[in-house]
Amino acid sequence: MVSAEYVLRAGDVVQVKVYQEEDLTAVSRIGKDGTMTMPLLGSVAVVSNTVAQATTRIRELLAKDYLVNPQVTLNVTEFAKRRFTVLGQVQRPGTYDMPADEAVNLLQAVATAGGYTRIGNPRKITVQRRVGTENKVFKLDADAMAQDKKQKVFEILADDVIVVGEKWI
Repeated sequence: MVSAEYVLRAGDVVQVKVYQEEDLTAVSRIGKDGTMTMPLLGSVAVVSNTVAQATTRIRELLAKDYLVNPQVTLNVTEFAKRRFTVLGQVQRPGTYDMPADEAVNLLQAVATAGGYTRIGNPRKITVQRRVGTENKVFKLDADAMAQDKKQKVFEILADDVIVVGEKWI
């Protein structure tokens, strides 16, 4: 069972059950538009809500026009694929799946790709990230992050592209 604080994403598959209302049980993949389909209600916007918020929203919509005090449960039955890509001077460049309900930081992402090559430079790493409609590039020093425990390690988000640069020998 997923945490009530898990934030729903497009591509997640959710199951909604209404106590003693078998015909209202729904299993739906959240679409790119952020909605899922429910009997009686049609499309319900749930993306970017926590599981608890989405459950409350569905309960309120059912109570408004259809049922008296409905008991609603919402579970995520399949998580949307979240991936990141590591390129450049790492042992195994490629695209990797992120754990379902966990964060991945820069050091973990590089380790997932097998670590640095002989000429990989942990001081010359860029992360490309789409923020809204624009692409942002972060220039990072993984060496400093690994050495200084007080420094916050950079968190990797879904669809980030990490590029490890070269050392000049």
